[in-house]
Amino acid sequence: MDEGEFARLQKAVHDARRPLNRITMQSELIKLALEGAVPKEKALTALDKIIAGSKDCSDSLSELVAQFSPDANDEGSPTE
Repeated sequence: MDEGEFARLQKAVHDARRPLNRITMQSELIKLALEGAVPKEKALTALDKIIAGSKDCSDSLSELVAQFSPDANDEGSPTE
């Protein structure tokens, strides 16, 4: 793996971590709601954000696989 590929990999991993961090924060909010510290409605909103974050993370990981698949390397650099 050359430096350019490694830099693209680092960016892709960073992009995948963002939704994971959002999922973690929203999970903490749900925990607070279950403990009665925040309203139930906030927990429901947090669940919607967790679902969206999970989809975003899945999309980022699919993009990562596409960027580093042997087929992408045969056709030259992937477009960004």
